[in-house]
Amino acid sequence: MNAVGNTYKVRYEQGFEVYVLNNRQVEIAVVPELGSRIISLKDLRTAREWLWHPPGERKLFRNRPGDDFGGSPLVGMDECFPTIAPCAWQGRNLPDHGEVWALAWAVDNEAWQDGLLRTSAELTISPFDLERTIELQENEVHLNYRLKNRGATPELYLWSMHPLLRLQPGDQLELPASTRALLDGAAWIDALDSGNPKGDCEKVFACPVTEGLGGIINSKTADRLIFEWDPTQNDTLGLWLTRGGWNGLHHFALEPANGSSDALSTAAQSKSCGTLAGHESIAWHVCLRVGRDMPSRS
Repeated sequence: MNAVGNTYKVRYEQGFEVYVLNNRQVEIAVVPELGSRIISLKDLRTAREWLWHPPGERKLFRNRPGDDFGGSPLVGMDECFPTIAPCAWQGRNLPDHGEVWALAWAVDNEAWQDGLLRTSAELTISPFDLERTIELQENEVHLNYRLKNRGATPELYLWSMHPLLRLQPGDQLELPASTRALLDGAAWIDALDSGNPKGDCEKVFACPVTEGLGGIINSKTADRLIFEWDPTQNDTLGLWLTRGGWNGLHHFALEPANGSSDALSTAAQSKSCGTLAGHESIAWHVCLRVGRDMPSRS
């Protein structure tokens, strides 16, 4: 049911329906037609917009399945599934950043009347259905996922949350000590707002994580965004930073995932991915928590 104090509405931006959930603490905006992309995540108490978009006015437009991800709107957060890097797998040509970001997701209108944004995508190359439900609880954004294998045989998959985040001076990476120990050698994780990755862009993995926790805290403003998830379901944390090395852009991504390779074909060889039996379903959950009043758990 809709939590007390939450409001929800649909507005239009550049011809697209934008579904907005908010309360006194947090606001989130989603475009189901564009891969159910989350285009805004605001802390309403501090006015900080956490999600990034390219310089200039935010631009929304459709992509066709198979397009290069670099030619997408590059706004906010999308879902990468069932691969991140393009690859060939079991006779399927899986596109860059997966199938679902370029699909129009369906909206469950009945759930929306209860203040829940439940959207779903039926993949066209792989035999999967992916569903995500967003709910606000005070300063928390809860994302509940459900994946179904439509086929009769087991299927392998990679999933990664893909939030592009806008860094500000004073931002620092907040991680449990056990996770940080897995990232030895990536010096920029200790100077997130000023460090330079190799080649001015780099992605590193912490795997297997034993604590599903990570985020950003600002040492100057105390603004904080925390990601929390179950590491027994998704045992990987990917960290991506570009300082102009990728398409001349500057942003950061903190990516809970279920495997430490970007290509499903590679992950399958090392068994670093998920497996779902025929006609079976699986669920997982991620919580995003914003605000200054959360104690560090690292």
